Amino acid sequence: MISDGVEDEEKWLAAGIAGLQQNAFYMHRALDSNNLRDALKYSAQMLSELRTSKLSPHKYYELYMRAFDELRKLEMFFKEEARRGCSIIDLYELVQHAGNILPRLYLLCTVGSVYIKSKEAPAKDVLKDLVEMSRGIQNPVRGLFLRSYLSQVSRDKLPDIGSEYEGDADTVKDAVEFVLQNFTEMNKLWVRMQHQGPAREKEKREKERSELRDLVGKNLHVLSQIEGVDLDLYKETVLPRVLEQVVNCKDEIAQFYLMDCIIQVFPDEYHLQTLDVLLGACPQLQPSVDIKTVLSQLMERLSNYAASSTEVLPEFLQVQAFSKLSNAIGKVIEAQVDMPIIGVVTLYSSLLKFTLHVHPDRLDYADQVLGSFVKKLSGKGKIQDSRATKQVVALLSAPLEKYNDIVTALKLTNYPRVLEFLDSGTNKVMATVIIQSIMKNTTHVLTAEKVAALFELIKGLIEDLDGTLNDEVDEEDFKEEQNSVARLIQMFSNDDPEEMFKIICTVKKHILVGGPTRLPFTVPPLVFSSLKLVRKLQAQDENPFGDDASTTPKKIFQLLTQTIEALLNVPAPELALRLYLQCAETANDSDLEPVAYEFFTQAYILYEEEISDSKAQVTAIHLIIGTLQRMHVFGIENRDTLTHKATGYSAKLLKKADQCRAIYACSHLFWVDNQESMKDGERVLICLKRALRIANAAQQMSNATRGSTGSVTLFVEILNKYLYFFEKGNPQITVASVQSLIELVTTELQSDSASAEPSTDAFFKSTLRYIQFQKQKGGAVGERYEPIKV
Repeated sequence: MISDGVEDEEKWLAAGIAGLQQNAFYMHRALDSNNLRDALKYSAQMLSELRTSKLSPHKYYELYMRAFDELRKLEMFFKEEARRGCSIIDLYELVQHAGNILPRLYLLCTVGSVYIKSKEAPAKDVLKDLVEMSRGIQNPVRGLFLRSYLSQVSRDKLPDIGSEYEGDADTVKDAVEFVLQNFTEMNKLWVRMQHQGPAREKEKREKERSELRDLVGKNLHVLSQIEGVDLDLYKETVLPRVLEQVVNCKDEIAQFYLMDCIIQVFPDEYHLQTLDVLLGACPQLQPSVDIKTVLSQLMERLSNYAASSTEVLPEFLQVQAFSKLSNAIGKVIEAQVDMPIIGVVTLYSSLLKFTLHVHPDRLDYADQVLGSFVKKLSGKGKIQDSRATKQVVALLSAPLEKYNDIVTALKLTNYPRVLEFLDSGTNKVMATVIIQSIMKNTTHVLTAEKVAALFELIKGLIEDLDGTLNDEVDEEDFKEEQNSVARLIQMFSNDDPEEMFKIICTVKKHILVGGPTRLPFTVPPLVFSSLKLVRKLQAQDENPFGDDASTTPKKIFQLLTQTIEALLNVPAPELALRLYLQCAETANDSDLEPVAYEFFTQAYILYEEEISDSKAQVTAIHLIIGTLQRMHVFGIENRDTLTHKATGYSAKLLKKADQCRAIYACSHLFWVDNQESMKDGERVLICLKRALRIANAAQQMSNATRGSTGSVTLFVEILNKYLYFFEKGNPQITVASVQSLIELVTTELQSDSASAEPSTDAFFKSTLRYIQFQKQKGGAVGERYEPIKV
């Protein structure tokens, strides 16, 4: 059915074009022979093709453009006739004898154009005559195209100021009156299209009207181009008349399009000076009009106008633009009771952007916008519309983008209240945006109060909202979110120890409620921030550990103990052990032996009771040994206790190779450079000999189970430890012991039963080259190495 209609329309268009071309041919022939009567006769017959009602606006436009081209040629002929002495007034009357009204009016407009150009009559009189007579066509499509033609031929002949057709003192008003009258009649025809035909074709009619809207809108463009339309004339005549037509037509399509046209074609300065008039029309529009887009575009234009020059900013204050826009938005929302949430959010988002551009120094204005938004949405619960939530994120992001400073945004008291309307997922998105802003601008949050306010804004990331379970969240996304929180914690700083301690307490309070899955991400940065404060206190010239000081390292270490204990509920014993050891090292630097000993004790308890995985035990024991080796604060008794425990744990590891490596690592606990009191050569040798025995036992076990003596890598590693202590001057490590170990390794590598491992062979050769290099260096070291044979 539809295809049949399209085919029929094509046929009717082809027939119309054929008839038009045929009559145009005869018209041209008459023009060539200067036969005026025949020219008028055939031109009228040609224009009769435009009387059709069978074509859609799109197809009718094709036919109209062909007729328009022919009429331009006819106009040229009329100009020539006038130049040859033919009375243009007679010609103007002659064309009115055409049989049909539509051809008659097209010819009248064409002659009228020449008539005005001849200046034999005032332009305003001819234009008034033409616009009045055009009322004879009431068919919407035919009438629109006729009036469009009238507008086209007259636009360069308006009696404007400075124009050759300028008339008396009211000349500009005459020009404006003509355009306004034509616009009014065209809009009425355009709106009438909506109410013709059956209801089932409503969508088709709306599409056709959309195709014709520019014919109406061009009138407003013509108005904006009239030189004589100054601000006063615009304010007193043009805008009220246009808005009257917009409001009274009560047509959704027309109202939206024409409001958009007004905003786009007239100068920004005029909009600013007539804000109350323009905004007063908005609540009177049909409820279905997309007023949010109209007002958003208006605010965007005004924002750009404000950004164009600082000189215009006083104008905004003078006309109270913010107040008027804010009130207008409130009235529009009240008038359109069924306005969707997306509309409300978009309006306030645009108003906030306008405010930030025009009044960046007025935080109270920005906060007022957010407060109005909260008020409008109060009692409506969480926003469910995904498009609306995106707009809320845009709304909340605007202050961050403008000020590049979260501290400024924190001054907006209504900011967190807006966040309450977001669901859990969008809350996280917004929290991420806030953190990214802080990172991008390297903003340091300096007070505990601001930290607490910031955590309120990002609580979507630091605690479960609305009962959301972590297993509903993608693991990678969750890790990225928590890592961003960890980075944020590092941005909290204050040079005043008292305030920094308050910040740390505030962070602790918030992160400990985040649940066990978040703690492994958030506890470490808190611990390191606390340790940084301890070192700062230690570096102060005055005594930071006096009784009068409210922030002392001991107090910080007490807080750290409570914080790290929270990791045991995760459970995350390996992480807790690492943090205990970090705390112990910092306590060591602060000369707090009891505190350091307590942290080591907690680390040992964790090792014994919580860490059962063999690989985790190996890693943990090496961490313990490495940390203990750097400790200088312990007395002999405490150090012996801890060292004895470490060597005991080393000997109890599951694999012999791990035992061996841990034992020879323990040798460093008895020999610390630059500390004569911690150099016990004999105990170093005991550790190394014990490691050798374990390595030999590993060889024998390998031989018993696999039939080969296995790798000799352990012996090479032990040889390197011997060389280390030999070079450091340990009297217990003699040339003979080093020599015998070299021979042992050499024999093992040459043994047929040994496993051939290229890496071990390369390691041993590298060790021998080092010995040779030390010999060649000369001096005391060279003399020491000289007796060793390689």
